[in-house]
Amino acid sequence: MLLFLTHMLTNVIGAFRVFDYVSFRALSSCLVSLFFSILVGKKVINWLISLKVGQTVRDDGPQTHLVKTGTPTMGGVLIILSVTVTTLLFADLTNPYIWLLLFVLISTGGIGFIDDYKKIVYKDPKGMSARTKMLLQTSIALIVAVVLLYVIKLPNTTEIVIPFSKVITNPLGIVGFFVVTYFVIVGSSNSVNLTDGLDGLVSFPIITVSMGIGVFAYIAGNKIFATYLLLPHIPGSHELVVFCGALIGSTLGFLWFNAYPAEVFMGDVGALSIGATLGTMAIIVRQEAAFAIMGGLFVFEAISVMLQVASYKLRKKRIFLMAPVHHHFEIKGWKENQVVVRFWIISIILLIISLSTIKLR
Repeated sequence: MLLFLTHMLTNVIGAFRVFDYVSFRALSSCLVSLFFSILVGKKVINWLISLKVGQTVRDDGPQTHLVKTGTPTMGGVLIILSVTVTTLLFADLTNPYIWLLLFVLISTGGIGFIDDYKKIVYKDPKGMSARTKMLLQTSIALIVAVVLLYVIKLPNTTEIVIPFSKVITNPLGIVGFFVVTYFVIVGSSNSVNLTDGLDGLVSFPIITVSMGIGVFAYIAGNKIFATYLLLPHIPGSHELVVFCGALIGSTLGFLWFNAYPAEVFMGDVGALSIGATLGTMAIIVRQEAAFAIMGGLFVFEAISVMLQVASYKLRKKRIFLMAPVHHHFEIKGWKENQVVVRFWIISIILLIISLSTIKLR
């Protein structure tokens, strides 16, 4: 919106040309979304309290978590609101990728909202049935694949970039692209949701992954950079940097209230939507493998749950004291802040490793 307005005013005031630079708009979106989240955060928290959407804590988990009972959840609506408003302000609204990302963010956020609302307000511990939730997530993933293939006509859809290698293989085809899109979006959505279990735990990795995807998006959108660094060139993908900036600022603003001791929790409405959106961006820039590295913390959390369930069904024995794995370390004696900060450090390391794949080939 602002980009359109500044184009109209450029002939009058030349300084408005600065809005043509995606780097300026990305930084602006980050700052505006950050301050917007902090300023609006208290009002959103009070609204959630009025809805009586207090968190229910499992009694079989760490006993220190019992004090969290009643803390408002569904705080992810703050992030969705902030990202949407800021993106509409600073992004190029003629770019189809922006509208696709907003669709994924809001639609999966709607799934999470209904799930949270059923669990908390209607006291239904199951919330939305797993089958219904998976069907809706699958539908969104397939819509993304169809839009990218046949509407936007995303280039390089059959290519997979192999980290730390100059080789770019072409094994996918249309069916393969649909399969990869499904697993990346649905898998990312659910793994981010599983990671959201401690105060501030999931927020920082979301920020680091958004930074990493932003770097890849900037390179992919520039033909010279992409060619030099042997990465797929995706025209228009540089606009994702503005969206990443909005997501980083919004999540930082949410972390202001979500840091220990948390005043609000993200809930499924935030975790499911952000996870799916991150996966969609990774698909657009054709960096699914690098995304798995930078989001390795999410992958680790999801695998810990799958291993725990499989082990118990097959052997009637648990691998971890409790899954997801962050609870395992809590039960072993780590303080909540220790788990959170150490996992943050791991997310930084994973980001550095994923970015090193750009040059180390």
